[in-house]
Amino acid sequence: MAKPLTTLFLLLSLISVGNLGLANAQKTWCVAKPSSEQGTLLANIEYACSQVDCRILQKGCPCSLPDNLINHASVAMNLYYQSKGRNHWNCHFGESGLIVMTEPSYGSCIYP
Repeated sequence: MAKPLTTLFLLLSLISVGNLGLANAQKTWCVAKPSSEQGTLLANIEYACSQVDCRILQKGCPCSLPDNLINHASVAMNLYYQSKGRNHWNCHFGESGLIVMTEPSYGSCIYP
């Protein structure tokens, strides 16, 4: 009688691990938390753009508008996050980063 229960438990464990693997393989993006302070957002932009190419934020480029810190920080933080391998710690930014599973692209500003 113990064998069918063990087999059932093993089967359920494999299904759970399989679903976890699918969730981990899903595309994610890093954006700035809406509650972040202006100084923090500015520091995040400066840090991320010192590590990755942020030309997409320059005036006239696809992600230059809207011209505000939350949008620019989100783009810069995501560029950094994507370039570093999409590890959760690459979106920490002093607890001002948020990993999302819904693509944040808008208009002609396409998040990689």
